[in-house]
Amino acid sequence: MKTLVCIKQVPGTSNVEVDPETGVLIRDGIESKMNPYDLYALETALRLREDLGGTITTLSMGPMQTKEVIYESFYMGADDGCLLSDRKFGGADVVATSYTLAQGAKKLGDFDLIICGKQTTDGDTAQVGPEMAEFLSIPHVTNVGKILQADEKGLTVQMNMEDTVEIQHVPYPCLITVDKDIYTPRLPSYKRKLDLEKTQEIKVLTLKDMYDTDEKNYGLNGSATQVERIFPPESNVEKTTYEGAGKEVAKALYGILAEKKYV
Repeated sequence: MKTLVCIKQVPGTSNVEVDPETGVLIRDGIESKMNPYDLYALETALRLREDLGGTITTLSMGPMQTKEVIYESFYMGADDGCLLSDRKFGGADVVATSYTLAQGAKKLGDFDLIICGKQTTDGDTAQVGPEMAEFLSIPHVTNVGKILQADEKGLTVQMNMEDTVEIQHVPYPCLITVDKDIYTPRLPSYKRKLDLEKTQEIKVLTLKDMYDTDEKNYGLNGSATQVERIFPPESNVEKTTYEGAGKEVAKALYGILAEKKYV
């Protein structure tokens, strides 16, 4: 079975600056890591490969530094990796991002299963996976918390919905997005790192490599939504310390709550 896992490099810190003109995060030069939900997606693919065999390819979009998370996927057990990197892909919203990933998946060949993390920690939209499936015209299931059965024809999965738990069967080819409770991700193998860090190559695709080379469909040009304003949250470090006996401190706290009409 051929499995594609979509992964993303996200900021590893909350101290991220925003481009005042484009409204997008400035990712260059900041600490980064693999999106946590994508670790669960990759672990799901590895477990399925153990049962059904096949290969795992990881796909990501971003600047060249994004290769770091693709190499991490190799050390965890992925077979191949591809990076979609082009300045014309920059500033994409969820629609343009989904379209670009779908175009990349088509370029890499036919996959039986595509696995995405439920969402990313820098966007939290949880829309890229389903939109990617729509662009590929394949069925999809989201919020997968457990795989009940997997065979050569399809998957039977448990979906963790807001108020209910649902069971769905989906045939291949298909796309699923997985929740954080599905499996515990394994650690990267240091032995695989020593074996692969200098020999394993990552395929890099640009706009000219896509089947659709119209730049109006990518990046800011292809985004259906535009961010009017985005800014980092203001941090409030003001604090007041009260010392004394318990009754005195309690009286002071009650006075503050009463003043603010909380009590």
